[in-house]
Amino acid sequence: MNLREATEDDLETIRSIAHSSLSSSYSHFLDEETIDDAVEQWYGQSLADDLESDDFLVLVAEEDGNVVAFSQSEFVEEGHNTGQILWIHVDPDARGSGTGVRLLARTREQLLDSGAEHIRATVLEDNETGNEFYDSHGFERSGTIEVDIGEKTYTENVFVEGETPDDGNGEGDDSWRALEEVTVDDESVFVSYGEVVRGSDAPFYTAYEREDSSRRYGWFCGNCDSLDNAMDAMGRIQCNSCGNRRKATRWDASYL
Repeated sequence: MNLREATEDDLETIRSIAHSSLSSSYSHFLDEETIDDAVEQWYGQSLADDLESDDFLVLVAEEDGNVVAFSQSEFVEEGHNTGQILWIHVDPDARGSGTGVRLLARTREQLLDSGAEHIRATVLEDNETGNEFYDSHGFERSGTIEVDIGEKTYTENVFVEGETPDDGNGEGDDSWRALEEVTVDDESVFVSYGEVVRGSDAPFYTAYEREDSSRRYGWFCGNCDSLDNAMDAMGRIQCNSCGNRRKATRWDASYL
């Protein structure tokens, strides 16, 4: 097996693998139209742009010269100190041979070599296989977030590498959220600096109405400290105050 960084020549194969993988793992609770829309939004020309960015890492796994799997990660938080694994997709016909495990190991290694101090991953709770994969390979569930896909709300599990302190209720410590109270236009919200996505000018952070993270408010723009943002159904965000933009790369873009 050969593991390497993806190139533009791999884009069509990556797109095909993503569709097959999503259909295999998610079709029991997501309709085909939603999956088609996701692949169209995430794996078009925008991925070609990501391949040129130092903020993204896309690795592919080859068997006999054919790409059969890929991982997609990004560097987030201040100083890019967290490597966030967005996806590990393995062609359904290539599953069961250890491809995903080797790809995870190489992805982790390259993220750390590139400066990440922490590794994090998120998986929809309904994807039992995906949760078991991270749980059995050195990651522990540290908390949950809610994601809106279409007209339904789903739970996504957050996994972090290494031991996670227990909060006393059988759940992982969610200190990774790094909540801080922020006042904008006389309105107080709790900004989660651990729930971050990259923007064109600065990151966007998830904002909550309550300190216990039980009610989401929206997005906090790290460029102009505004809460005035708009987002479409696929999770693309634009700050209405400064124009900072973010495009979606997975379900966890849809927090509103």
